[in-house]
Amino acid sequence: MEEKNLGRILVIDDNEDVLFSAKMLLRKHAKEVVMEKDPRKIPFLVSNEDFDLILLDMNFSQDITSGQEGFYWLKEILKYDPSAVVVMITAFGDVEMAVKALKEGATDFVLKPWENQKLLATLSSASKLRNSYKEVSQLKEVNRTLTSQLNTPQNLIEGNSAAMRQLFNIIEKVARTDADVLLLGENGTGKEVIARTIHQRSSRADKVFVSVDMGAITESLFESELFGHKKGAFTDAKEDRIGRIEAANGGTLFLDEIGNLSPAMQAKLLTVLQRREIIRVGTNKPVPVNVRLICATNMPLKEMVQRNEFRQDLLYRINTVELNLPPLRDRLDDIPLFADHFLGIYAQKYKQPAKRLGDAGLARLRRYSWPGNVRELQHALERASIMSDNRELQAEDFFFLAETEPLATNQTESQSLDLDELEREAVQRAIQKHEGNISKAAKELGLSRGALYRRLEKYEL
Repeated sequence: MEEKNLGRILVIDDNEDVLFSAKMLLRKHAKEVVMEKDPRKIPFLVSNEDFDLILLDMNFSQDITSGQEGFYWLKEILKYDPSAVVVMITAFGDVEMAVKALKEGATDFVLKPWENQKLLATLSSASKLRNSYKEVSQLKEVNRTLTSQLNTPQNLIEGNSAAMRQLFNIIEKVARTDADVLLLGENGTGKEVIARTIHQRSSRADKVFVSVDMGAITESLFESELFGHKKGAFTDAKEDRIGRIEAANGGTLFLDEIGNLSPAMQAKLLTVLQRREIIRVGTNKPVPVNVRLICATNMPLKEMVQRNEFRQDLLYRINTVELNLPPLRDRLDDIPLFADHFLGIYAQKYKQPAKRLGDAGLARLRRYSWPGNVRELQHALERASIMSDNRELQAEDFFFLAETEPLATNQTESQSLDLDELEREAVQRAIQKHEGNISKAAKELGLSRGALYRRLEKYEL
């Protein structure tokens, strides 16, 4: 049995013999063939039914040879269905008319009387084009849906503290522009959340938001990840791939941990930002890109510039507006807001009754220094919500915070003033604060990596 892979076909011609011949040929290959003599019915047919292919005569009874009627009805079809696939047919065709038909939006052009196999081949190619239009349309719709879901501001939290009210006042002004933004703050302060907030309140809110952790990209993969590559450009390049920057075209590009880039990577990124174009690995063709850039780091970039560890021209490029995110210890008034938000999420995630933070629990959290900031608070609330049998979380539900609770500000005479003990404690707290990152801990302590390793060995940490 012949596979009917041409879908629904509309044939429009004022010659009944042509319509009959087309139907006899195409009914073996199409799911349905709709015949129409009167072109004036085209608007009704196209606007009320979906056709995969349309065969349109160039000349009707009012105008036998010029093809002007055909061009008119072609425009009408495309007005009602811009993605319509139209194949023009005529007995008076020439190269000039064929070129004009294609320029006007036709997919192909055939002469009558046609050769059956040639017509079927033309319609088969046109059918594949129609299918590709549908796939692109579906992908665009999926992308719009995913972008809408990813950008839904349900996870964006505004603080009640004075520090956050001031920050969000600045964000409201910055978001409306296309200015590049640099976010500075400790680990866990919510830099990506702020970046998404800026994106959501910008004119690019309906476009994609692409986040890239620069600290996780090796130098050997930097160009491929950010700029993309062509198939065969290197050993593992088995297919063409667009980079993160091109993927963010039209939207917002968030580069986290920007301070971790090597000098060579900084130079390549600067070139792209200056030219506003990328070149995929393995090609020489520049691709223009239009992105709103937001960068973030917990490293002192201005000090790094003075030490020649970060390019000054790159810093100028990325910090049109600079925002400093306060640590959680400076915005303790926001803890109840965070608690309500995260506990609501975990109630849904773990399918348990919603829990709330009790007064004693809140007091316990306010006494903690939160070296891990909002991220640490989130993990503490998740752990407490899982382990506690109470609907209201109290101080004892956060017992695990006692191990890292800071020393009281006012030292008593009983506390040790032994220098080795103080140094050991300082090293231990730096390692905990930076989650085991030796480079960052050493920098905060004012030591070299080697010196810090020697102290870790000395104190058996």
